[in-house]
Amino acid sequence: MTTTTTVRSHADTAVPRVVSEEDWLDARDQLLIAEKAHTHGGDAVAAQRRRLPMTEVDASLKAIGPDGPTSLLGMFDGRRQLMVYHHMLEPDDEHPCPGCSAFTDHVPHLAHLNVKDVTFAMEAAAPYEQFRAYMDRMGRPDIPVYSSAGGRFREELHPSPHGTGSFGLSVFLRDGTSVYRTYSTYSRGMDGVALIDLTPYGRQESFEDSPEGWPQRETYSFGKVHTDYTADELAGLSAPSTTGEVYGGNQPRG
Repeated sequence: MTTTTTVRSHADTAVPRVVSEEDWLDARDQLLIAEKAHTHGGDAVAAQRRRLPMTEVDASLKAIGPDGPTSLLGMFDGRRQLMVYHHMLEPDDEHPCPGCSAFTDHVPHLAHLNVKDVTFAMEAAAPYEQFRAYMDRMGRPDIPVYSSAGGRFREELHPSPHGTGSFGLSVFLRDGTSVYRTYSTYSRGMDGVALIDLTPYGRQESFEDSPEGWPQRETYSFGKVHTDYTADELAGLSAPSTTGEVYGGNQPRG
């Protein structure tokens, strides 16, 4: 095994073996076969996820937001899909969870979720002001946060069997004023999975294997530079409907 003794102050750090360019290309081609299989396997899992049934939850459950108590229904902010990350930040927590902090660092720009009719938010047991200050420190003032302190929100919605002191992710769908859980995960269930693939409607692109009636439009036709999205697009009004048409900003939304 090839090693070096002067890599970033770490002694005897192992490095990959050295081969010819031809041998490297052969090895890379073999890995590409596995990578393609991994991609297609992920597509198949996502297709199965989009076929999960859903179960109704209490839309009136409340958490504390910037304007005071907010219901689960209110957290959708008008969109149809909602993702809630259950953060481990506790009251007076001087050492926030490094795993939750790393997850926060990897949350994509919210505009790319919003245009697909998805709202992303976080909740924690810490008081709202403490949670908001932590998120500002993390450089993510754009992420809506809520405090579940003193209420039933976290107890009833947290998905982890390890208890409400751990982390997890819940996904909900709004149908009018009714709210349903469509998916939840915890532990390594969030490793390496695009958040949009955890939502009930997925990427809403034609390459996906989705149930009949799921909103879809041409693959790769959605994205823009995040500063170029219009207000209607950010409100989810330009996401495809279940008929394949695109919502108009002047149309009412159920």
